[in-house]
Amino acid sequence: MARSEFRWWFGSQVLSASGTITQSVAVSWLVLRLNSNAIFLALVTVCTMAPLIPLGPWAGSLVDHVDRRRLLMLTQTLLAALSLLLGVLTATGAIQLWSLFAISLATGAVSAVDGPARQVFVRDLVGGAGVASAVSLNEVVINVSRVLGPAVGGVLLSTVGVTWGFVANALSFVAPLIVLRQTATRSDRIDRPAREPGAIRAGLRYVRGQPAILACVLLAAATGMLFDLGVALPLLATTVWHLGGAGFGSLMAAFGIGALPGAGMAAATTWPTGRRVRVLAVATGLSAILVGYAPHPIVAYAGMIIAGFASIWFIAMANTLVQVESAPAMRGRVMGVWTMALPGMLPVTSLVAAGITEGLGPRTGFAASGVPLLLTVAAGWRALGRHRSSEDRSALTS
Repeated sequence: MARSEFRWWFGSQVLSASGTITQSVAVSWLVLRLNSNAIFLALVTVCTMAPLIPLGPWAGSLVDHVDRRRLLMLTQTLLAALSLLLGVLTATGAIQLWSLFAISLATGAVSAVDGPARQVFVRDLVGGAGVASAVSLNEVVINVSRVLGPAVGGVLLSTVGVTWGFVANALSFVAPLIVLRQTATRSDRIDRPAREPGAIRAGLRYVRGQPAILACVLLAAATGMLFDLGVALPLLATTVWHLGGAGFGSLMAAFGIGALPGAGMAAATTWPTGRRVRVLAVATGLSAILVGYAPHPIVAYAGMIIAGFASIWFIAMANTLVQVESAPAMRGRVMGVWTMALPGMLPVTSLVAAGITEGLGPRTGFAASGVPLLLTVAAGWRALGRHRSSEDRSALTS
């Protein structure tokens, strides 16, 4: 973190991501308070994630053609306003399920733009040479927020009420907005490509025409079933190993224990290679199968640690490879497609995982989360194998 602007941005993202997780805890609690039917919990997730699929390519094109810093100031302000609106409606007793779904849908639509803008903005901050470490540190942010967010959310729910979970998230956007206002990046100074008809289709064609990038995007989409740990894992913990809620929590914690050093390894990796991506993807897929068919809970804990370690390193490397291989004029559109794949595919993969778990049981349901990843690695094996670290490194400085 050599650049002071990135250090400030990194710190602000820890606060903002933790606020987002805090709000997700509050939303789940609010849904159960309004209607205890679990299907509505899934509908909130669908409303939040579904806009990422149709809007991803368009958002990426927008990111390529506008000032990313100013765009982020707009999206972060809108996200804060939506969180504050939830807080006001909840505090006044006016909140209903339909309004919660509508605000979740709006949040998803704004996030479809915010996601690729943040990813490309990091490159604007650090330049090409620092993108590998920056992407890996972003994984650290995500995993730290997974610890801080639920803790803060639980404290707020038990002390001051669900409303303050939304207020806390709204306040968490203050720090990024301050940093954005004070920061000058390369995107403020470079010439951006002119808007042209068919820009979105051009971005999709570009991804299809770059085998290594396409393979990484498909791998990201294939991880959806694995990262949706709330479907099969609770049933594994309670009905197969009889560990109870505490056991489910400890299995989730085991994933996080592995994820942090995985992010550290990714940050220490100076150059992403296709071969490393495919090895880590295979390790991730096999670890999911190990957990699903573990003969004893201890084996499952070990498998979750391996899954956390390998998956976070793998995603960070795949994300970095996509960014460094993308032409500067296409980078926003490429990251829009990435966002469409992950987390945009989560609603679809969640339904698939639920169907397999319901029909074949939690063991097969969890083990099946590794199968799409392994099949995708097999399909993209040659494309990833041709990408080597001896690539022209001057591309990093573009």
